[in-house]
Amino acid sequence: MNTEDKREREKRVVCEMIALYCRKNHGGKELCGECRELAEYACARSDKCPFMANKTFCSNCRVHCYKPEMREKIRRVMRFSGPRMIFHHPITAIRHVIEVKREKNKQERNSLNEA
Repeated sequence: MNTEDKREREKRVVCEMIALYCRKNHGGKELCGECRELAEYACARSDKCPFMANKTFCSNCRVHCYKPEMREKIRRVMRFSGPRMIFHHPITAIRHVIEVKREKNKQERNSLNEA
């Protein structure tokens, strides 16, 4: 998979998670202003990520480029939406878990080889 495909998939997953969070916590079918701002921010961060070719998701990145307040908001969204994604987007959720585990294992092997 090329870098642009990874970037687009990451943006799609985070936007689905934000939409789920917003629907369940803020009501309505459209994103509220706060959630729309978070989704735009997350997509902008992904667009500018210099490490995209070597990572799968932001949770696996060693550099955290989110502002502290936005990082806390996205954490809240992930904590809420992560477990619920299996019911709303099962294929996406399973793929995400597999890729995150695979990338973490790869990072651990690389850090052991460097030591």
